[in-house]
Amino acid sequence: MAYPFEDLDDSDFERLVVQCMRKLFGAGVQGFATGPDGGRDARFQGTADRFPSAASPWTGLTVGQAKHTAAVNGHFGEPNFGSLAKTSILSQEIERLKKLKQNDELDFYILFSNRRLGGIVGPQLEMRVANEVGLDKQNVHFVGLERLNELLVEFPDVIRLARIDPVDGPLLPSSQDLAEVILAIAEELKPAKSEPRPTERVTYAEKNELNAMSDEFAKALSQRYLGYTKKIEDFLAAPENAEILRRYEATVDDFQLKIIAKRADYQSFDDVFNYLVDTLVKRDPVLAGRGRAQLVRVMLFYMYWHCDIGRHPDAVS
Repeated sequence: MAYPFEDLDDSDFERLVVQCMRKLFGAGVQGFATGPDGGRDARFQGTADRFPSAASPWTGLTVGQAKHTAAVNGHFGEPNFGSLAKTSILSQEIERLKKLKQNDELDFYILFSNRRLGGIVGPQLEMRVANEVGLDKQNVHFVGLERLNELLVEFPDVIRLARIDPVDGPLLPSSQDLAEVILAIAEELKPAKSEPRPTERVTYAEKNELNAMSDEFAKALSQRYLGYTKKIEDFLAAPENAEILRRYEATVDDFQLKIIAKRADYQSFDDVFNYLVDTLVKRDPVLAGRGRAQLVRVMLFYMYWHCDIGRHPDAVS
């Protein structure tokens, strides 16, 4: 099973990369620190224990980089990461590495990212870095999602050593089940002029007060999305949509538990709602499609209206 690296924040991922590097290079790996050029590097000076192999290890000054993404199914070949554009992540990194090389602060370079690294794209990008920075090809190495998962299996203690605690992590819900629900229900969610008003399980005003949702925000949500709730309820209740209902329930479980754990970090439920929408749309290519952000808001409003997320009177003593 793949580890959800996308659920980590940048500092968690950096600590994880340091521990992976210590397993490969040795205890002398220095953690990520901000250099004079603004870049954050991990460094190792000496002979690696086992990288790239125990028989032929790197010997010299190794610079390590961690490039974390909160996106699900990210890839090294995405334009914003590996393209020739000056604004791409790799282009900016190359310019920084050139300065390190000129100052004799770089012999070897290893980059870790929780993006998929294809068999064609990987060697191409490594060659580009080597050529533009002035390193031998064998002195540049990229570690992608696949190898990271292998390292966690090979060295299961790195999570503990990196001090990663899921409870302390940010509110980063899984988007996969929600994406499947939205794909299945999208055609049903066409605006209707005369939808009957759904029956309230509790009064909307009471629920908003319990969750610290502002009157203005609650009114805006209701005006925009209340008309969809009956359609969603009917769709999920249909026997032929049992699998979609299962995915919806899985989404609700994930969201609600994480909201409960992190609710104190947000001043109002307005903030929680907006954060969920922004995060889900940014992290999932399906939800980032044209018009999908509105469907995410529709589904989140339904969850809230239906008392599946947020506080409700039955749960308050």
